[in-house]
Amino acid sequence: YPAEVAASGGRVTNSPSVSWEDVRELKRRFPGKLLLKGMLNREDVIAAADHGVDGVIVSNHGGRTFDASPASIEVLAEIVDAVADRMTVIFDSGVRRGSDVLKAIAIGAHAVMIGRATLYGAGAGGRDGAARAIAILKEEISTAMVMVGVTALGDLDRSFLRRETAP
Repeated sequence: YPAEVAASGGRVTNSPSVSWEDVRELKRRFPGKLLLKGMLNREDVIAAADHGVDGVIVSNHGGRTFDASPASIEVLAEIVDAVADRMTVIFDSGVRRGSDVLKAIAIGAHAVMIGRATLYGAGAGGRDGAARAIAILKEEISTAMVMVGVTALGDLDRSFLRRETAP
């Protein structure tokens, strides 16, 4: 591994010296499923799939926020279209309510991360607060499913979404 990886205690950093060959070697050495977080670019997720990565987390805040990055939801469809048949695609970033989960699933994400809501819940009320935040999200997901007329998340697809058109 590059010196940056060794110096970080094994954690891959955002160093320009980290290459796809490093990813391939990490995959070879790591016995579990390898996911890459912070993926926003179609070509990068295709390269990740080509190098044996098991999944990507579509996120614009992989530990280092860049204010000119696109919103994750804006690039999710092109990433799903490029690799969802080859690897797991997980959506992250900007999930505030249950309907956000439905949107990402409808676009084609295999799973959705909901960290912020549970973090706020934990901050407000500890373990019980985190549990309540999850319960609220579950209620919102159920309500949103009823509103669009589906009984299973797998019934969702892009036809449930309305796209804004420029004037």
